[in-house]
Amino acid sequence: MRGIVVTEGGDIEYSLSVSKRAKFIRLVISREGLLKVTIPFLVNENIAEDFIIQKSKWIIEKMENAKKNPKVAVQKHTKQEIKEYKTQALNIVSSRLEYWNTFYNFTYNKITIKNTKSRWGSCSKKGNLNFNYKIVLLPQKLADYIIVHELCHLGEMNHSSKFWTLVSKTIPDHKELRKQLKSIV
Repeated sequence: MRGIVVTEGGDIEYSLSVSKRAKFIRLVISREGLLKVTIPFLVNENIAEDFIIQKSKWIIEKMENAKKNPKVAVQKHTKQEIKEYKTQALNIVSSRLEYWNTFYNFTYNKITIKNTKSRWGSCSKKGNLNFNYKIVLLPQKLADYIIVHELCHLGEMNHSSKFWTLVSKTIPDHKELRKQLKSIV
């Protein structure tokens, strides 16, 4: 469903989706500067519009910024290329995990390389580490940041100050690297 909310800063056009899994209202500004709103199943659309009005200043700023500074388009890879990149990524990630874990001594289970659209990596409660195959296309410093980030989730399954202290133990410039990653699509 699509809609328009009239605010003091201007009209905000948005697309709305309802999710049974969502717990909160989620606002996402696409690369093209479009607002996507996801609401929990039992939340009324009027509440979503009120939320958009409440966050309108932030939304308009982000939408304008996205339109002024379009991110680099995602390069499409063939199935064969993806397969090869996944193999390379698994080798690199396994090797770098082994290296970085000498500083942390965490126990992890399975390492999986995936083709995800919006995540560089994730860590499950079972101790499984997942990484995007595109990690192989990044400079080593950025790849190492992602690897250490997910490794540190084995010690802290959140983004608390304790988590960031763990990350900064080996990646002291993690804030700058995180900014660089956000500029890459």
